[in-house]
Amino acid sequence: MKYFDELKRTMEWLATKPDTLFVGQTAGVPGTFMFQTLRDVPKDRALEFPVNESFQMQFSLGLALEGYVPISVYPRQNFLLLAMGDMSNMIDKLSAMSDGRVNPKIIIRVATGPFKPVHPGHQHIGNFADGFRKIFDWIEVVEVNEPEDIFPAYKNAYERKDNRSTLIIEEGNFYNEK
Repeated sequence: MKYFDELKRTMEWLATKPDTLFVGQTAGVPGTFMFQTLRDVPKDRALEFPVNESFQMQFSLGLALEGYVPISVYPRQNFLLLAMGDMSNMIDKLSAMSDGRVNPKIIIRVATGPFKPVHPGHQHIGNFADGFRKIFDWIEVVEVNEPEDIFPAYKNAYERKDNRSTLIIEEGNFYNEK
């Protein structure tokens, strides 16, 4: 199995779930390498967003509070940092602040930007997995570096009974390498 093919298959599997919606930049239209993994997701399951990372995370939280399981798509970790306040002060703390009564389940899908065959600039290739792990108490951080890691990671994020949110980090260079 190939990394890209496994991502595409997994996204299509998630799209069959009645409570999932894909939200984000290039979730519904081409624009980044991640779109190709979503190209066959039904258009009514993908909500294209402008470049407004914080609003996207807040919208994803609203969907989760209404019973959806949003898959919030961020093509680059460097720009996910713009949603960190929403993640660290709201999503990560809601369960503790509500004494376990409010547990929004969001799947946050992000990639380390590919730097091959062309380097896109340093603002596109960061990997902040270790930093995210130090910041979050409730959001689980999962890196998928092998094709066989992809489906189990997303399946667990979707099916988890504790309703924790999951940040899944993909490696952009592996889309064409593995």
